[in-house]
Amino acid sequence: MAGAACQEVRSTCPYCGTGCGVLLRPDGAGGLAVHGDPDHPANRGRLCSKGLALGETLGLEGRLLAPRVKGQETDWDTALDLVAARFRQAVEQHGPDSIGFYLSGQMLTEDYYVANKLMKGFLGSANIDTNSRLCMASTVAGHKRAFGTDTVPGTYADLEEADLIVLVGSNLAWCHPVLYQRILAARENRGTRLVVIDPRRTASCDQADMHLKLRAGSDVALFNYLLAALRAGGALDAEYLRHVNGLGEALDAAYAADAAVTGLEGSEIAAFCELWMRAEKVVTIFSQGVNQSTSGTDKVNAILNCHLATGRIGKPGCGPFSVTGQPNAMGGREVGGLANMLACHMDLENSRHRAAVQEFWGAPAMPERAGLKAVDLFRAAGDGRLKALWIIHTNPAVTMPEADAVSAAIKTCEFTVVSDVTAATDTARLADVLLPAAAWAEKDGTVTNSDRTISRQRAALPPPGEARPDWDILADAGRRMGWGAAFDYQSPAQIFREHAALSGLAGNFGLDFDISGLSGLSDSDYEGLRPVRWPVSRSRQGGRFFADGQFFHPDRKARMLPVRCRPPAASQDRQYPFRLNTGRIRDQWHTMTRTGKAPRLSAHLAEPFADIHPEDARRLGVQPADLLRLSSPHGQAILRARITADVQPGDLFAPIHWTGETAPSARIDTLVAAATDPVSGQPESKAAVVAAERWQAAWYGFAVSCRPMAPRTDYWAMTRTKTGYRAELAGSPPLGDAEAAARALFAMPDAELQMMTDSSRGITRLALCRDGRVQAALFTAPEPVAVSRDYLAGLPGTCASGILTGVPAADQPDPGPLVCACFSVGASTILQAIETGGLLSVADVGAALQAGTNCGSCRSDIAALLARAAVPHAAE
Repeated sequence: MAGAACQEVRSTCPYCGTGCGVLLRPDGAGGLAVHGDPDHPANRGRLCSKGLALGETLGLEGRLLAPRVKGQETDWDTALDLVAARFRQAVEQHGPDSIGFYLSGQMLTEDYYVANKLMKGFLGSANIDTNSRLCMASTVAGHKRAFGTDTVPGTYADLEEADLIVLVGSNLAWCHPVLYQRILAARENRGTRLVVIDPRRTASCDQADMHLKLRAGSDVALFNYLLAALRAGGALDAEYLRHVNGLGEALDAAYAADAAVTGLEGSEIAAFCELWMRAEKVVTIFSQGVNQSTSGTDKVNAILNCHLATGRIGKPGCGPFSVTGQPNAMGGREVGGLANMLACHMDLENSRHRAAVQEFWGAPAMPERAGLKAVDLFRAAGDGRLKALWIIHTNPAVTMPEADAVSAAIKTCEFTVVSDVTAATDTARLADVLLPAAAWAEKDGTVTNSDRTISRQRAALPPPGEARPDWDILADAGRRMGWGAAFDYQSPAQIFREHAALSGLAGNFGLDFDISGLSGLSDSDYEGLRPVRWPVSRSRQGGRFFADGQFFHPDRKARMLPVRCRPPAASQDRQYPFRLNTGRIRDQWHTMTRTGKAPRLSAHLAEPFADIHPEDARRLGVQPADLLRLSSPHGQAILRARITADVQPGDLFAPIHWTGETAPSARIDTLVAAATDPVSGQPESKAAVVAAERWQAAWYGFAVSCRPMAPRTDYWAMTRTKTGYRAELAGSPPLGDAEAAARALFAMPDAELQMMTDSSRGITRLALCRDGRVQAALFTAPEPVAVSRDYLAGLPGTCASGILTGVPAADQPDPGPLVCACFSVGASTILQAIETGGLLSVADVGAALQAGTNCGSCRSDIAALLARAAVPHAAE
C-alpha cells in the first residue's frame, strides 16, 4: 500500500450529471485525497462542495461487508444460488412479468448493460426501470417525439458561446454549480444574458438579468406565448423549418395560450420574448422543474418547439439542453435501462430492432412490449403481481412518491433482493437478501454525462470485505440461472466492447447512438480511455446533431408538437390548500448515504425544513424556528419552518434528502401523490397538495454527542459533525425525567453528569462526561432552543467546562453557521471580516477568506451577509 499512496488515479465524480473529472490519490490507509482534474472537459479542474468532500465519505463505517439472507451473514454461493433459484422459479411458475429490477443512475454503464441484458434478453421481461424515471424520463419522451431519438443536441461549450441562457426549472447554482460557474464566466467574458424561470427564488437568480416567477406548472403557457411572439416578430427560420413538421398545429396551440395563467405581468413576458427574439444564440437549460410533472413531456416539447421554429439548434451557442441529476442517467438511457427502451436507443416495440438485439445477444426470449415503469412496478410489488424484485443502489422506500405505500409494497413482495454499499437504508432494511456492492472509488467502468461525454470511472481503492462490482454480481447470477456463455464476463472492458459492438446495429438502423468505433479497444486502451463524446463510429466522431436538419424520424424531419397548458394533476382544495415543491439543497445528495458522512456538507443546512411565505406564516401563526406539520392524502411530515419570500404565497418548498435513518418525520415523498405524466411515466414531484399547520411540541431540544444517538421522539433530525453528531429534537408528551431521557438518548448510563435547570422557564441543560471530557450534552426548553449550535457541535471529546452556557466564551471565536462548505467558512467569520476589513463585495470576501472562490454556490449567502452588515451603516 505504500506504493499506492503515490499513484494518482483519474476518475469521475459520482454525483450530478455534470460528470466532473477527479484526481484521486490513495493515502495508503484507506483514504483518498480528491482534486479536480484540470484536463477534463466538463469541469477543467473545478469541483463543487460535494466533490471536494468526497474523501470524507469513505471508510468502513456502515459498510455492508458480506451477503445477508434474512438478516444473517452468509457466503456468496448461498446468497446467489438463492437469488437465481427464486427468480427462475417466479418466471417458471408465474411468467417473466412476475419479476422486476429497479436500478439507479449510480450504476456504471457496464453494470447497467449486464442488468438490461439479463432482464430483457434472458429472463424475458421489460420490468426493468430506474430511478432516472424520477429524474429525466420526460426529457427522453420529449426528445423522441421531436427528434425521433433521445438525442441531447447541445454541449457544454455552447454555454461559453451563447448570447442568452435561459434556466427553466433548474437551480443550476446549487444542483450543477460547476456548470453555473461556466455561465458566470461567459457573462464576464462576453456579456451573456441570463434568465431564470422558476416559481421559487433560488441562488441561480442572484446573477440573473431576469427572474420570471411563474406559477407552478404553467411553463407550457409561457413557451407557447413565446412561440407565438416569435412568429409575430418575424423570428422564425423559414429555411430550417423545411426540415420540421408540425409548425401549423404547434402555432394553433400557441395562439390559444392564455399567458395570464403564468401569473406574470404582461410586461415581464414581453421583455422575455424580446430578449429571446433578439439573441442570435440561445441555450435553454432545463431540469427537474420541467421533468417532474404530470405534463413534463409537453413542457419539454414546448421548449423544443421554440428552438426548432427559429433554427436555434445544432449550432454553436444554441439549443435546448437537458441537464441530468445523476452521474450516469445518460449511460442508463444508452443501454436501455428504462422499461420502455431497448439497448443503444433502439425501440423495444420495433420488431426489427428487437430481432437484431436478440440475435446479437443469442437471447432465448425478448419482451415485445414496454414493461412496468417505476410507479407501476412498485404497485405491482404491493398487489402481488411481482413475485421477485431486485433493487440496486437506490432507496425507493424514501424517494418514490407515496413512499409509505412503496415501503409497504417492498415489504409485502415475496422475495426482495437489494444490492448496496450499506444495510442502513430504509429500503435495505426491508430486503430478504442483501448483497454487498463495491462503492464509488472501488468501481471500474464508464459513465456518460449530460453532454454525451463518456468518461472512465476508475477504482482507486480495493472493495472491502466481500463486496463485489455490480456487473460481476449480475453476471454471476445470470450464470447460475443457466446462461453461462452469455454472462461469462471477466472485466468491465469486455462488457464495454460488447456494448460498443451492439451500438453498431443502432448505427446501421440510422440511429444516433453509435460508439462502434470503440468496440476494438484493448484492455490497455480501455484503461487509458480519455473522455470522448459520442457518437464514435467509422462515419462520425463526436460533433453536433441537427445542424444539417437531419433528424431520426422515418422522413428525417423533426416534429413540432401542439401542446397546451394543463394544471398539475392534483388541484388545490380547501382541505389541502398548499402546493408543495420538492428539490435538492446545496451540499447534500439524494438520501445522504454518501454526503451524510461528510461533516462539512451537513453543516450548511443541518435539518429538514419547509420554506413558507411570510403571509402564510402570519395566517397560520408560525414564527421563525417553529415546526410545521404537513399532511396530504398519502402521509404526514414534520419540518422546521423557514419563513421567506423566496416562495410564493400558497407554495411551500421542502428538500428531499432526509430518511428514516436521519429524520423519520421528514421523509418528504410520503406526501407526494403517485400521479404521473401520461407519456413519460414520470411522477409529479413539484406540485403535491398539502395542508400545513404549526406543530406545538411540549418540549424542544438540541443535542451533541461523540457517537450516534438513539432518539425516540416525535421529531428528530441527526447529522454528522467533526466530533460526532448533532440532533434537533422535539416531543409532544412532556420530556419527564431529563437525566433519564438523556442517558437513554446517548446510551451512557454511567457517565458523569453536569446539570443545570431553570424550573421557572422550563429549561434544562446537562452534559455527560468521562475523565473530564464532554461525551454528550442536551439542551431542552419549552420553545426552540436558543444556543450556539455550531460552537456546541465541536465540543464532544474536549474539556469544555463551560458547555452548559450554550455559547462560547468571549475569548473563543464562534465561526457561526457554515456558509462556504468548500473552505469551511462560517457566517460569523465572514461578518467579522466584513466589519474589520472593510469588505464591500463578494469578491472582497473571497480574496480575504477564500469563501465563494471555488464552486461559487455560496455567493448568494455571502451577498446576503454583506447586505446585512451594511444595514446599520445605512441607518447611520
